[in-house]
Amino acid sequence: MKRDSINELLSWKEGRRRKPLILEGARQVGKTWLVKEFARLHYKNIAYVNFEEQSYMRDLFEPDFDTNRIITAINAATHQVCVPGETLVFLDEIQEAKNGLTALKYFCENAPDQHVIAAGSLLGLELHKQTSFPVGKVQFLTLYPMSFTEFLEAMGEKALVGILRKKDWTNINLFASKYKELLKQYYYVGGMPEAVLSFSEVKDWQEVREIQVEVLKSYDKDFSKHAPEEIVPRIRQLWNSIPSQLSKENRKFLYGVVKEGARAREYEIGLQWLFDSGLIHKVCAVSASRLPLKSYEDKSAFKIYAIDIGLLGAMSELDAATIVKGNAIFTEFKGALTEQYVLQELKRTKSLYYWSKPNARQEIDFLIQQEGEIIPIEVKAEENLMAKSLRQFVAENQTRTAYRISMSAYRQEEWMTNLPLYAVSLL
Repeated sequence: MKRDSINELLSWKEGRRRKPLILEGARQVGKTWLVKEFARLHYKNIAYVNFEEQSYMRDLFEPDFDTNRIITAINAATHQVCVPGETLVFLDEIQEAKNGLTALKYFCENAPDQHVIAAGSLLGLELHKQTSFPVGKVQFLTLYPMSFTEFLEAMGEKALVGILRKKDWTNINLFASKYKELLKQYYYVGGMPEAVLSFSEVKDWQEVREIQVEVLKSYDKDFSKHAPEEIVPRIRQLWNSIPSQLSKENRKFLYGVVKEGARAREYEIGLQWLFDSGLIHKVCAVSASRLPLKSYEDKSAFKIYAIDIGLLGAMSELDAATIVKGNAIFTEFKGALTEQYVLQELKRTKSLYYWSKPNARQEIDFLIQQEGEIIPIEVKAEENLMAKSLRQFVAENQTRTAYRISMSAYRQEEWMTNLPLYAVSLL
């Protein structure tokens, strides 16, 4: 399968100011596969160390940070000679190695010609602990579940991806029914690589669901294994509340949905743990539609989303039969799946916020800041073209660019652009 992040890794490899790269991302999004595939395509060889499997290597950085000694040890462990520019040094599950993250600083300073990538499960938690982590000595890349266009390619629909990327609206409209059908499949399968690979091979809905349930079980085990014991029950309550949070008409996160009478102070640490582990996305409200949006962020009002739409469906016990019932899947959970999908597509490249008017029924699903302007985005699950909140927002803020994302075809009006759901990546 092809991952778009290969291109980002290639930019890192060829960058003039290349530094050791930390690849972040939740468990089972395909980090190890991605780096190995990248090495296969763009290096002569790879020196792969897995600190979880090769336990004897966990003390590699304990004596000192002498990069000559460290590289000699990596040569011996991997049976590869680490030739700068020709060998990719891949330090996997680096959180298991003592002082592993700190060692990256010395690769940057003392062995800048060595190409080094580090990755690991729940690495975001480890980075959060590293209060003295050397700023400016590493680069970061986050890997997310597979996008809809990556899913299309995995299904053998490379031509459809090409039409999308060319913004060939005549042909996009011609194949609209096919895009819609594939989007329904993506809503169920999601973007976890193992689930996508399975579906591309045998189209077995039940096997996909079994894989998703296994992933969810592995996350639950992580709660017990890696989180402080006293907050594990609250993490589980927060995680299990996500479908209920998103099924509300107003998707603002409410602690009362987690547990009756719950208060923020009881669950804030658990929520942060889920965020640091990469299992949830958090979108904060803004108090005003002004630049820069970050300055008007209201951290007490926010929405949370799962890491993957397929896993959200599994958590919600969404039946595969829904797929064949017309457009039913697009209205399931009052549009929650659709909003989750749009969030995933946009979050890869953009900082997202939302806006709602106090004591009123006007809300803008997402706001982004781009090229010096604020762009409102309203998400519709079907072909409903009513966009009262968006129209009012545009009129009140004199917004030059606005998007309504729906199942309707592409159309550009004087005050906004309607973008089909299957073409969100173009935004």
